[in-house]
Amino acid sequence: MKIISWNVNGIRSVHNKGLFVPFIEKEKPDIICLQETKAEEHQSAIDFPGYEEYWNSAKRKGYAGTAIFCKEKPISVRLGFPEEILQKYQTSADEYGDPDAEGRVMAAEFSPPSASWRSGFFVVNVYTPNAKPDLSRLLLRHKQWDPAFLAYCKQLEKEKPVIICGDLNVAHTEDDLANPKQNEGEHGFTKEEREGIDKIIASGFVDSFRYFTNGKGHYTWWSHFANARERNIGWRLDYIFVSNAIKKSLRSGRILPEVQGSDHCPIELLIEL
Repeated sequence: MKIISWNVNGIRSVHNKGLFVPFIEKEKPDIICLQETKAEEHQSAIDFPGYEEYWNSAKRKGYAGTAIFCKEKPISVRLGFPEEILQKYQTSADEYGDPDAEGRVMAAEFSPPSASWRSGFFVVNVYTPNAKPDLSRLLLRHKQWDPAFLAYCKQLEKEKPVIICGDLNVAHTEDDLANPKQNEGEHGFTKEEREGIDKIIASGFVDSFRYFTNGKGHYTWWSHFANARERNIGWRLDYIFVSNAIKKSLRSGRILPEVQGSDHCPIELLIEL
């Protein structure tokens, strides 16, 4: 099974560049999770025969949003956080942290693809809120969003294993950005944001890319300034985490920096069913 996650920074933009459809046709993923779609379903002008499409669009036009395209029809698709999670962590106290207003979370439940996967699995697609350059959203993220998101994934995991795909808007370690010393304490590399990833891993989820690859130089986002992408001065902000129960089925985890169309590049996970 091939899963791809990609922050497209506007699905209409990448499609109009003529880059989105050829990429999907070439890679033929079983599931593709998109973040920052900035569109509603009827606005995308994209139709893939053989794929089911599910969208969670932001109420604000041209902003945020997620989508899942998949070859197999899911058992269910859940948009946003359940009410008990929202209430516990007060994630809707600020619109920026409200997944229902901004289409930042969706979970697709799939049936067992083989005898070895008796319970099936969830794919959770996430576009984590940015802490903002002035760190005005850092407290919201650290105290509300990150705990709520992890609690939701662990709640789903009680039913069946979980695969988390998305743009988490943080570089986890110094190996995950080109210039860690210069960016220490800046948004995307604060100790509070990095702690969110620490807790995901401590709770039993596996960073699928780091399961196969260590070291620096592996990035998924580059600034538009100073030829950052050509010089590979980037950040690894995009992740696929899997429940520990899935770890033995992992076969490869890759970053695809050659794929153009967005300031982020796609990431890929192969799982043996």
